[in-house]
Amino acid sequence: MKKYLRLILEILLGICLVATATLAYWNFSSKKHLNEQVSELSQQIDEMKESMEKASEEAEAAKEVKPEPENSAIQEMEALKAAFANGIVLQDVETLYKAQKALSAERQVGLASLKLLTKGAQDEGTIAAYQKALEMAEWSNRLQTVCAAQNALAAAGQKVKVLSECKKSTDKDAESKDDSAKKDDKAHAVHWGYEGDNGPEHWGDAFPVCGKGKKQSPLNIIGPFEKSKETLSVDYKEGPLKMLNNGHTIQVNVEPGSSLTIGKESFDLLQFHFHRPSEEQIDGKNASMVAHFVHKSKEGKLAVIGVMLNEGKDSAAIKTLWANLPPKEGEEFLPAKVTFNPASMLPKDMGFYNYEGSLTTPPCTEGVQFYILKSPVDISKQQLAKFPFKLNARPVQSLNGRKITAGG
Repeated sequence: MKKYLRLILEILLGICLVATATLAYWNFSSKKHLNEQVSELSQQIDEMKESMEKASEEAEAAKEVKPEPENSAIQEMEALKAAFANGIVLQDVETLYKAQKALSAERQVGLASLKLLTKGAQDEGTIAAYQKALEMAEWSNRLQTVCAAQNALAAAGQKVKVLSECKKSTDKDAESKDDSAKKDDKAHAVHWGYEGDNGPEHWGDAFPVCGKGKKQSPLNIIGPFEKSKETLSVDYKEGPLKMLNNGHTIQVNVEPGSSLTIGKESFDLLQFHFHRPSEEQIDGKNASMVAHFVHKSKEGKLAVIGVMLNEGKDSAAIKTLWANLPPKEGEEFLPAKVTFNPASMLPKDMGFYNYEGSLTTPPCTEGVQFYILKSPVDISKQQLAKFPFKLNARPVQSLNGRKITAGG
C-alpha cells in the first residue's frame, strides 16, 4: 500500500515541477510571485503527503478488524437480494419455465425462492409459488422440497403447519430462541398416522389436497373397464439391500439402474414399500397387503405399480426382506453382503388396472399413474405377523368420474 502511495507522490511532485518550470518561463520577470507559488505548492504537497500517509495507516488498521459473523451473514443476504432486486433474472427464469409443459417440485421451489429474493416474503406471488411447490412435492422422495416450502411459508407469517420431520432440521436454531418467540411461532409440527386424531380423516386439516383433491388414491377397482392401449415392461436389477423404517412403513430404497417402461416412456424405480392391509380394493375386497413400487421419469412424472399380497405360502423374497428389517426407525439400514432384486416381488403375469390418482400419504400429491397388477403373490400368515405395522393403509377414495382401464 505504502509503495503505491510513494509512487503517486512522486508523480505529483513531477507534475508540480513541470508546472513550476512552465510558470517560470511565463513569469520570468515576476520571480517573487513565482517563489510564492512554488512555496504554496510545496505546502499543499506536504499536506497531501500527510493525508495519504494517514489514509494508509487507517487502511492497514481496517485489515485487522474482523466483521462479526452475524453482520457478515446479513450483509451477504442484503447483497444477494440487491443483485436480484431489478427482477431481470426472475423474468428470464419465468419465461424459460413457461415454455415447459410441467415443472418438477424442485424447480417450483427454486422459482419460489427466486421470487422471495426479488419480491420479498410478503409478496402474494412468492407465497403462492411456495404453496404450489408444497402441493407438488412427493412425500417419500422430496422431503427436502416439502421442508423448504413449509419453512419459507412459516417464515413469511403464513398459517402453515410444518411436518415434524422438517422441524427437526431447525431444532438447533429453535433452541437459541427464547420461550416467548416459540409461543408466537405460527408453525406447528404435524404428526400424521392411520388412527385417531392423526388418522386419514384429519389429513386434510394440514394438507388441503388430501381433503379437497378430486383424484385421490386408493380406489375400489370395479368394472366395467375400458381397454388400455398401454404396455408395461420392467427391467429391475439386483443390487445392495437398503431398508428403511420411516415410521409409517417399511421401505426398500433401490440403487439406480432399475426401470419401468410404459409405452415409449421410461421411469426409474426409486423405492418400494408396504401397506397392511392393501390400500386398493378389487371388487370391494382388500388383499392382506400391497407393495407399491414408486417410479419417476426424467420429467418428474410418477408411476406406481401395485402388487397385491394374499395370505398363502411363504414368499422367498419377503423372507429376505423381513430377515433384514431395520433395527432403528428413521435410519437407512444396509445389511452386509445382502443383495436383492425387486423383480422377485412381481408375478409372472403383468396384466393391470390403470387409473390416475395421488400419493396415498400426505401431502397426497395428484397426477400419479397407478398400475395395480391383476395377479397377486403369496405371503404366509407368519410373514404377515412379522410386518411391524398392524395398520398403515388409507381408506379408498371417491372415484369422482375417473375411468379405470384394464390392460395386459
